[in-house]
Amino acid sequence: MIETSTADNAITKTNKHIQAIKFSMIAAFGGFVFGLDAANISGALRYVSSQFELTSLQTGNVVGCAIVGVILALFFTGSLCQRFGRKKVLIGISLTYSLSTVISAFAVSYEMLVVGRFIGGVAFASITVSAMYIGEIAPAKQRGQFVSVNQLLITLGSLCAFIINYFLVKSIGNIESLTDENIWRLMLGFEIIPNIIWFSLLLTIPESPRWLISKQRDQEAQTVFERITEQDEVAPLMAEIKQTVKQDSSQSVMQQLKLLFSKPMRYLVLIAVCYAVVQGATGMNAVLFYAPTVFEQIGMSVENTFLQTIVLGSVSVLFTLVAIFTVEKLGRKALTVIGLLLITLAHVSIWYGFDNASYVINQPVIEKVAEQQVDADKLLPLLGKHYQTDVELKADLASVYTKKELPLVSGAVINASININPAFVLFGLFAFLAAFNMSIGPIMWVIFSEIFSSRVRSVALPFAALVQSISSWSIQQFFPWQLENMGAANTFLYYGGVAFIGCIVMWLILPETKGKTIEAIERDLVNAK
Repeated sequence: MIETSTADNAITKTNKHIQAIKFSMIAAFGGFVFGLDAANISGALRYVSSQFELTSLQTGNVVGCAIVGVILALFFTGSLCQRFGRKKVLIGISLTYSLSTVISAFAVSYEMLVVGRFIGGVAFASITVSAMYIGEIAPAKQRGQFVSVNQLLITLGSLCAFIINYFLVKSIGNIESLTDENIWRLMLGFEIIPNIIWFSLLLTIPESPRWLISKQRDQEAQTVFERITEQDEVAPLMAEIKQTVKQDSSQSVMQQLKLLFSKPMRYLVLIAVCYAVVQGATGMNAVLFYAPTVFEQIGMSVENTFLQTIVLGSVSVLFTLVAIFTVEKLGRKALTVIGLLLITLAHVSIWYGFDNASYVINQPVIEKVAEQQVDADKLLPLLGKHYQTDVELKADLASVYTKKELPLVSGAVINASININPAFVLFGLFAFLAAFNMSIGPIMWVIFSEIFSSRVRSVALPFAALVQSISSWSIQQFFPWQLENMGAANTFLYYGGVAFIGCIVMWLILPETKGKTIEAIERDLVNAK
């Protein structure tokens, strides 16, 4: 009889764990849509830039305007989450994604595309709200793994988009209706399918039990906890949460902000700001949003650049899984410091590869470019010229090709004229993706969801995400300009410098939070400073 009871308890525990995983995965599916969108625009940029004849800064705007949307959304995401709950906000975000997809795919001008991308940026707030929801519904012992699912879904979304983009590019010439003028519309448009799926799934998840308690809806919160937590843990967990929100449940957003920036919270805010700046400024969005452009700098053909993005996406998925299975064993701090050190080494490798590259325009190069169905005659004025940097070469290419031609021909010219050892660049890129996705990519959201209790979480997470978004925006907005004016080598050396400084800072100030309840973490950190 005892053995039967023990077996039943084990089954019940497993079922509840599965339920928690299910709800977390559904909330995190917004990360899949985010990753899909980021990778889609990276593939579409070449064709969008040609069709609308964009400058490097306008190209940056097409990507960077999404982060501007994020920044705007984060000013009111906290108050919306506090008023309406996490679930309803996530549902609204899923509908916003769909609106963005339709406008972007049917854009007839640069301005219309920017508007569509901006609206999609507003929806990118899903990453923050998902982390908030998962952090509040996951058990303390598995919270790091559950929040890391957010990053896993981002990488899976990116991989899915990279694969679809690659096959679309391969199909140009084989499918009569698919051309350089409309391929980007398909790349951006198929997002509508996962948008609809996510909306449907969100209807099935419960509200955050911590938010329900903050609204004095204890019975509903208990029902949710009973679905995902051991029966004997429900009462103590609810009592602990009630204690932290009792005096603060009626606080306005402004009151929460005042508390967030009060002296006792100063150390928590410092941790969040430093982590957010470092994570955003180490160059991930340059690689994610401009992946084919980055591979183009090595001298790969158009088709090969898209093929390599699939490898990048696979590496990202693999090492995000590494983070998920090690975050509760190695801890947040160890993974963060090790990851930033590896990122530094990766960027130095990329810098070394590009810094030793050279370019020459000669007759064989012109003939090779002509084979790519590119107007190679325009290169004749450059015949015999040698270049020590990609900046010099791109400046001359811009003088002989129009803005419409340049995005489509620059890759072919670099591919034919470059003299480089690509091993250093490829190793650096793959090592960077691996290190980022096993460390600061997912761990940042774990830290954000852990160090702030329910008293301030509705404003603290959006604030931290706001800082990270501004940091990421600077990368997305200016990466095309950096390539054009600083060159690939110096651009990645700059990212390496940011990672190295970040490694030192995180080693000095980041506490270890694994295995503790959210309330205990904040209590320890507030008392420590």
